[in-house]
Amino acid sequence: MNRNTPGREAWLQGPPAACFSPAMKVRPWRLILLGAPGVGKGTQADLLTQRLGACHLSTGDIFRAASGVDCDPSPAMSAALDFMRRGELVPDSTVWEMVRERQPCLRCSGGFILDGFPRTLMQAEALKQLMEDERLTLDAVVSYELPLREIVERLSGRRTCEQCKAVYHLSRQPSAVDGVCDRCGARLYQRDDDRTEAITVRMKTYEHSTEPLIVFYRSLGLLLPIAATGSPDEIFTRTLVALQQVLVTAGEG
Repeated sequence: MNRNTPGREAWLQGPPAACFSPAMKVRPWRLILLGAPGVGKGTQADLLTQRLGACHLSTGDIFRAASGVDCDPSPAMSAALDFMRRGELVPDSTVWEMVRERQPCLRCSGGFILDGFPRTLMQAEALKQLMEDERLTLDAVVSYELPLREIVERLSGRRTCEQCKAVYHLSRQPSAVDGVCDRCGARLYQRDDDRTEAITVRMKTYEHSTEPLIVFYRSLGLLLPIAATGSPDEIFTRTLVALQQVLVTAGEG
């Protein structure tokens, strides 16, 4: 683990786990990241975590780590695991409970980058109230934006190895031999959810659920739209410039 950034044991496992927390900073950042599948939000979260020293609080990481956690799951995690074992989506109310029981993570002295939450207006309002109760200030909501045609191109071009699960892209990261994995030689295939029709459906669902969040955070003066075109470094540079402007507006820059 990079000792310049916080650990995430408390976030991934829930109470009573504890994690390394850095010394209090003069300027800890507290951010929310929004972005449709395919815009590179996860990459930007990693880059921001390293640059800002904040803790990356991803709800997706909680779910991925759940099956490997070597401890008694928290009540909300137990409920979430039950839904997952039945092949059902975890309800928004359960996701909120998972975040709420990890409330101390929001007070991390290094700040936080919240990724994958909130995903409904109700959750956004509840998070706002929770942060007000904790006397915490949200600095910005970074919204990564990309035209639908580019999202479709990025996702529909992905190919996954049947055996080792390595991921390639037809134009951005092709395999040496078409349709064959460089690592293990197994066949590459296109996942069902990477097909154009499925992507279009996912995007409509995302836009329907996210639009109220966009309106909500714009009304609070917190929304930072960032064009997610170009390379990850170019997108990251735009993000840092926008965050610097937040400091200037707040009289800190």
